[in-house]
Amino acid sequence: MKRFWISVVVTAVAGLGLATAAPAYSAADAQAQATPKGWNYEIKGGKRVPKGDRVTKADGSWREEMRHGKCVTVKEKTATGEYRESRRCDD
Repeated sequence: MKRFWISVVVTAVAGLGLATAAPAYSAADAQAQATPKGWNYEIKGGKRVPKGDRVTKADGSWREEMRHGKCVTVKEKTATGEYRESRRCDD
């Protein structure tokens, strides 16, 4: 019976140690991961999708260009909130 209680105490101490160490380990691991330079893809729906080159101005307007093979999609939003999207394909 004494052996049973010793194993219960040892298991509880090990579980408590693991429970306190796991969050610290995962936080350190998350800080170590960084997005590589030149990374130009986003993951959407489990697939790689090219990320656009967005240029934002001080007034809140922006312009984004995305390439899809020979085609270029340009998305623009003005400071007044107007959104425009155009697509051009070169032959």
